[in-house]
Amino acid sequence: MSFTPADLGRVRFAVSPIWETVSAVRVVTGPQGPGPHGPWPGRVARGLDLRLLALLLPRYGYTPDFITPPPGSRAPTIDDELARVAATPPDVVHEEILRALAETPGASHTPTGRLLMADPAKVLVLLVEKIADAWRTLVRPHWGRVRALLDADIAVRATDLAEGGLDGLFGRLHPLLHWRDGVLTRERGDDEHRDLGGEGLLLMPSAFKWDQVIVILDEPWQPTLVYPARGLGTLWEPPRGGAALGRLIGRTRAALLTGLGEPASTTALAHRFALAPATVSQHLAVLRDAGMVAGRRHGHEVRYRRTELGEAVAESAS
Repeated sequence: MSFTPADLGRVRFAVSPIWETVSAVRVVTGPQGPGPHGPWPGRVARGLDLRLLALLLPRYGYTPDFITPPPGSRAPTIDDELARVAATPPDVVHEEILRALAETPGASHTPTGRLLMADPAKVLVLLVEKIADAWRTLVRPHWGRVRALLDADIAVRATDLAEGGLDGLFGRLHPLLHWRDGVLTRERGDDEHRDLGGEGLLLMPSAFKWDQVIVILDEPWQPTLVYPARGLGTLWEPPRGGAALGRLIGRTRAALLTGLGEPASTTALAHRFALAPATVSQHLAVLRDAGMVAGRRHGHEVRYRRTELGEAVAESAS
């Protein structure tokens, strides 16, 4: 994304309940692991029919923008956002659903896929109902702590901006993002580019989109970047390592060990647990010396994973 002088003054933050809801559905139904959300998916989704939404949420590739429209205000309510979704023109609903189904081979030939390709006005009503159900079941009971995490992230970013300008903001926003000479790029992203042309950029921290940085660049949507919130590993405190493991090896090491459900770099763990990279490195060194984690180089970074011993310790403490 290329910034003009006008764009530099139109960078803003927002929190989106509907984005968190749809991302929570992806965590509950997707093939990826729960990451820092631990046992939460298994506790909350019982009896909730998410098939209609799940088919529109491929692991990678296009997801319909109309079900998660970039918010027009700093902190809309879920009712505000559901009303915006309900007002989507039927032709947009049909077009974006077809595009999303094309990401999953054979999806359009399933009963759920055929339902999604039926009358777009009726499908839209169903989708709004399903998103509302998912909000009430998956997110609303935890919205206080989720919102606190997102607001804390924005407060840190505001300080970065105040102290270091856009270099300070984008330089520390997320390990997958790189800022240089007025251009913001996403590591391991698609072949994407857009001159913002004065529209500015909306930045949204997310609790449930924990494993990716997402960009929305298609017209007519506000250019938007969604990134995993800083400190996400602390969302479900007390840490999944449990009090006993925390007393044994230290609370931070317990959190890091139990948070390594998937291999991760020092930088990624520092962002997730709101720690300095040097602090994470020191704790990982202790865990490595104890035989609980091991590192393996991937390109320019080292990713750490739990060993068999580490898996056993984390499992016994969960």
